[in-house]
Amino acid sequence: MNLQKLMKQAQAMQANMANAQARLAEKSFTAETAGGKIKATANGTGMITGLEIDPAVVDPDDAEFLTSLVLKAVQDALEGARNMADAEMRKVTGGLGFPM
Repeated sequence: MNLQKLMKQAQAMQANMANAQARLAEKSFTAETAGGKIKATANGTGMITGLEIDPAVVDPDDAEFLTSLVLKAVQDALEGARNMADAEMRKVTGGLGFPM
């Protein structure tokens, strides 16, 4: 195999991965709990970028319940964003499994 050709392919893949990561930073995934009353949004790089809580679900006497709903929304948003990022990177790497 031609080493120079292999190096060019690796450089092209690296550039494609950088472009994909930039695109992922602009994409988002939103998860909802409590029938849509709590929403968490994460971008494709795994950062939480938004959190909405409908005041109707805020019960001062049951902060633990609200905490569990928020945590669930955040976890689901991060998982969805991670799956979205994995799918995008598989397109770039051809499923070779390179880390982001």
